[in-house]
Parts: sequence; structure tokens; C-alpha cells
Amino acid sequence: MTGPLAEVTSSARTGRSHVIERIDARLLDLVQRNNRLTSEELGAKVGLSASGVQRRLKRLRSDRIIEADVSIVSPKAIGRNVTALVHISFERDRADILDRFKRSIRKMTEVMSAFYVTGQVDFVLLVTANDMEDYAHFTRCLTHENPDIKRLETMVVLDRVKAGFTLPMASIACW
Repeated sequence: MTGPLAEVTSSARTGRSHVIERIDARLLDLVQRNNRLTSEELGAKVGLSASGVQRRLKRLRSDRIIEADVSIVSPKAIGRNVTALVHISFERDRADILDRFKRSIRKMTEVMSAFYVTGQVDFVLLVTANDMEDYAHFTRCLTHENPDIKRLETMVVLDRVKAGFTLPMASIACW
């Protein structure tokens, strides 16, 4: 579909372009905010049958437009009382060093998110820990396993003002 009812987006992971129809954008907006809505509830909000909603969601998942369906858990509720943003800089910019680091942080359960970035640092990590002693242990392991780290800078989060993964869908299709 082309024209005012759809817009083409490009998937960074696959390099493929996807047509996001207006109704798909509305579904995506709704399930991002509450993935526990039933197909019937979603259908009532977007003007589709429950089976039509299920077909569209299945396609959005198979096309990797929807990457995962998750629940956001409160870190403090499970004893993760320390949240930190960690800036990592490397001695040298070599592909093998960066690839090895990416593989190692994917395995670390303390790392909630990791970003390879431009600017003064090479990576920014979002990390949780039970307490500062636990965090200190994490940083020792991180630097021990990655001897090419030149600098590690920590910013401890004092207050989580906003947390989530909701993307703005209004820019894709107007409704």
C-alpha cells in the first residue's frame, strides 16, 4: 500500500523496507503501551475483527517490526537498588576488540542495555546492581575480562524519571 495511508520504513537489522499501514501503526502504538490487551479489545479500538488483529500482529512479529513482547519489571521490587550509566572508552579502535566486547556484554545479566556510540566514549551501558558492592564487583569483572578498556566512567542514577521502550507512532501514520 502506498500513499497517505502508509509510509515506508527501513529495518536497520535486515536492511529491508517495510510498509507500515495506518492501522498497523495504531496497533503498534496500542501494544507498545499495553501488550495485555486482547485481540477483541485491540480490534474495537482500530476497527478490525479479532482474527484480523491476530493476523496483523503475527505478520508484524514475523517481519521483526515487533521484536519482542515484554513486561517492564521494577528494579527496586527485585532488589536491584543501583542503576548506573557506564561510559566505556578503549585504547584503540579495532574491530576484533569491539566485537569481543559486544559478545562479552551480551552475556552480562547486569547490563540492561548497551549502545556503541559516537563521541567521547565508545560504549554507553545501562547497568543494575543490588548495591554498590555488587556494582564494584561488576566493574572489576568487566575490566578484567576486557584489558583493552582505557577508561570507565560511572554515573549513578539518583531518580528514574522515565523508563520504557515506547516509540512515537504518530510520525509513521496520522490517525
